[in-house]
Amino acid sequence: MNSFLVIVVLGAVVAGFVQGLSGFAFGLVAMSFWVWVLDPHIAAAMAVFGALTGQILATVTVRRNVEFPLLWPFILGGLVGVPLGVLVLPNINADAFKLGLGLLLLIWCPAMLFIKRPPVLKQPNKLADGVVGMMGGALSALGGFSGVIPTLWTTVRGFPRHSQRAVVQNFNLTMLSVTMISYLLTGVISREMWPMFAIVAPAVLIPSVVGTRLYRSISDTAFRRLVLVLLSASGLAMLVFSLPRVLAN
Repeated sequence: MNSFLVIVVLGAVVAGFVQGLSGFAFGLVAMSFWVWVLDPHIAAAMAVFGALTGQILATVTVRRNVEFPLLWPFILGGLVGVPLGVLVLPNINADAFKLGLGLLLLIWCPAMLFIKRPPVLKQPNKLADGVVGMMGGALSALGGFSGVIPTLWTTVRGFPRHSQRAVVQNFNLTMLSVTMISYLLTGVISREMWPMFAIVAPAVLIPSVVGTRLYRSISDTAFRRLVLVLLSASGLAMLVFSLPRVLAN
């Protein structure tokens, strides 16, 4: 196996495990590997496909915990966000957008991680949930980043661990499915990508199962810390990837 395939497979394995454990972050983890060997557009399509593959498998583990009163505003907002993201993507500076989002995550998430009693928004707000869902849908169209903003928001809302995972994971499954269909309909996915999909799919499966089983053994506090650490790392990854391109332009 040449170095190119090693990096592709390793990225899928690590990202599959992280997604199985946390319920999100496949795209950001995988892109941290693939950005070095793949064209960004190909890497984005592969990230959506790999994340969708892992979510189809992992969602079965939280099927009984789905709380539709919590989930539906995110889904409705996301269904608006995905086509908007697909339409707007060619006309925006994606690197500048990722840079801004990365800075937000790097400031907010470590602060919440080190505060003993972080603020929690207990009052339900379906409109805000829908707006967050729309942002997640748009980020899904940017390369499979659908779970970042909803995960941050459900953490701020103080969702219990199982409720948070159920909402984020089922939201991701829906948004990634819609994004994949949009990619197919708009010609983003070419024939040359299908052999890469055949490599990514099996590499994702076992790590996703291992990560999901490990998730069952951790506490609510440990899960919250894990989520905030991953969000902080996601922000750092976005910053590292986007800043050189923004400065170059």
